[in-house]
Amino acid sequence: MSFARPTFTCLGGGHGLYQTLTAARAAGAEDISAVVTVADDGGSSGRLRREIDLVPPGDLRMALAALTDDSVNGTVWRDTLQHRFGGHGAMAGHALGNLIIAGLAERLGDTQAALDQVAEWTGSAGRVIPVCPQPLDIEADVAGLDDDPRVLRSVRGQVAVATTPGEVRRVRLTPARPAASRDAVQAILDADIVTIGPGSWFSSVIPHLLVPEITDALNQTDAKVVVILNLSPEAGETHGFTTERHIHVFAQHAPALRVDTILVDNTVPATQGERENLRHAAEQLGAEVEFRSLREMGEDGVALNRHDPLKLAAAFKDLAQGE
Repeated sequence: MSFARPTFTCLGGGHGLYQTLTAARAAGAEDISAVVTVADDGGSSGRLRREIDLVPPGDLRMALAALTDDSVNGTVWRDTLQHRFGGHGAMAGHALGNLIIAGLAERLGDTQAALDQVAEWTGSAGRVIPVCPQPLDIEADVAGLDDDPRVLRSVRGQVAVATTPGEVRRVRLTPARPAASRDAVQAILDADIVTIGPGSWFSSVIPHLLVPEITDALNQTDAKVVVILNLSPEAGETHGFTTERHIHVFAQHAPALRVDTILVDNTVPATQGERENLRHAAEQLGAEVEFRSLREMGEDGVALNRHDPLKLAAAFKDLAQGE
């Protein structure tokens, strides 16, 4: 099936989701829904979460910023949402957009209503939806933190998991098997293309797969489900991971999930043998691997460790057209 102007639903968080949402806009999306992780416990989000017990707003704010209108007014709003206070006082480090979301959520009594209000103000190209209506915690089993490498230690909290010097083997959510946002489930069912990733693998990508209603919706939707692999391992949670291992870990956490396509930058697997291993790994998910030029290049011609939204957009257009 071909879509001239597809509807996108993008799952993730942080900078990876920002790039994907920018790419979806560049691909001429009819509508975009960002389904965002809600386990952040660091920085401004962590402080607000501890002080007023709300869904952490940081990743939600970044998604709103990615979807703001390209007009002068939209640019002002994007900069406003992303503005971070300096200094050393009580406000230091807080992002203004986080405070706006937190204040509106308290005033309106609902985080989704607050996000929809900001989206209206900013002329948003789509909707930002927390994956769950409640804040979550991530807990990981980590090897390498004990003299005996076979011993697994429990590490709790997104920041702790993302920065552990050990090797993350598996993650889980607290509370376990949380209920998904109804709007998130519906956005997946209504989409033409659903993207998962890129981003911090254990703390921004895999947590979506641990919400049963989300994986059920991913298996039920008629959309093309596309996993976008990271360009490189991340210091901390995926240090030393091969591209193939990213897929194995993904499948380990959602063994019943089926996806259509795994997008991989064509410079990552260096040999034909590595590409074949990737294809075999993708078979666990029922997926085909697409190798594309996806990496952003700096002005000096040096490759950056960041997806290029325009290159991602070109890949999305081909997938929408069935190519």
